[in-house]
Amino acid sequence: MTALRHAGDALRFGIFLGPFHPPSENPTLALERDLDLVAHIDALGYDEAWFGEHHSGGFEISASPEVFIAFAANRSQRIRLGTGVSSLSYHHPYILADRMLQLDHLTRGRTMFGVGPGALPSDAFAMGLHPDQQRRRMQEALDALVPLLRGETVSAQTDWFTLKDARLQLAPYTRPMMEMAVASVRSPAGALAAGRHGVGMLSIGGTSDESVAAQIENWRRCEEAAVEHGQATDRRNWRIVTFLHVAETAAQARDNVMWGLPDFAGYFGKVPPSALVPPGTRDPLAYVTENRIAAVGTPDDAIAHIERLLAGTKGFGVVLEFANNWANWENTKKHYELMARYVIPHFQGALAHRRDHFDTIAANRELYVPAANAAVADETARYEARRGKPGQDGAEAAAAWIPPAAGKEDAAE
Repeated sequence: MTALRHAGDALRFGIFLGPFHPPSENPTLALERDLDLVAHIDALGYDEAWFGEHHSGGFEISASPEVFIAFAANRSQRIRLGTGVSSLSYHHPYILADRMLQLDHLTRGRTMFGVGPGALPSDAFAMGLHPDQQRRRMQEALDALVPLLRGETVSAQTDWFTLKDARLQLAPYTRPMMEMAVASVRSPAGALAAGRHGVGMLSIGGTSDESVAAQIENWRRCEEAAVEHGQATDRRNWRIVTFLHVAETAAQARDNVMWGLPDFAGYFGKVPPSALVPPGTRDPLAYVTENRIAAVGTPDDAIAHIERLLAGTKGFGVVLEFANNWANWENTKKHYELMARYVIPHFQGALAHRRDHFDTIAANRELYVPAANAAVADETARYEARRGKPGQDGAEAAAAWIPPAAGKEDAAE
């Protein structure tokens, strides 16, 4: 196990984009704004962005994270792009692996492959699939996907797909294979799958004290499964998803999120299996902040929230912010700018070095300033002495003046 340190292994930052758009909004423009968001955070230096797959409910309106990655890659320069996540129980693994490998090439290795069983039960029912089959299918698909993505030949027979000496026609661009992560929400299935295959874990189960305890237990299960199957785990590949919104003042941040939080909470109370707030909650903002599900305030509040998660989990590799549209577009962009200016550099070592340098110089001001003043006085005295020589006017004295060599007296003196 690799322990994550505050210094050395820098914490990375990204977003987890469902996306979340209320049915009252133009879907075409909403998706366009999602692409604009990726370009915005790419320019700000964010490390990664993950895009969801959902097929029902009218709120999370991205059916294909692969298509979204293809568009987003064309509008960004360096940010890494992941499926967050591909619902394995809905797809033949050979077709999905082939598509992901194509993205690996098209993005020059910027693609990441996040997987899960499928989040919305309404999606599964629409396809005639009971949710109790989804986790088994995810495991069966992963057993085929991982070797396929490594360029191996796979044969497999299940009750829902067949592979006969299947091998992808392209070798992977990223060697030995693209980065993968398994979603872990409530059940142990995701953690066990991540450990079994030695891939990363995406913890999407919340950040209340109770949820963090569950995340820690799932990471333990991941490590345990890795040992059992001869794999290795690395906390740098553990991602924690949380809610953050910052503004220049805490009051402004609270005002900002009330633009979209009620719709968001309403959706989670009616469609997904887990509600954000209990039914009948009158003040969802108070509930999510008091229970430490979200940090809404200043950059310092975001720093404290993330520090709590790091301390409680004993370290992980990436903070992923739910891109939730709680605030309007302008305030959302401002949030990411403030995160990039004040929060991210706090965890990536960019501020501590500068502060230390400033403090060191300031502490020695009594050494530097008198020396600088003395140098100015000495130069002024030399100039005045030359200017006052008999038979020379000011212009002649200036023309005759020779700057002293370092450590030597002027030859004329």
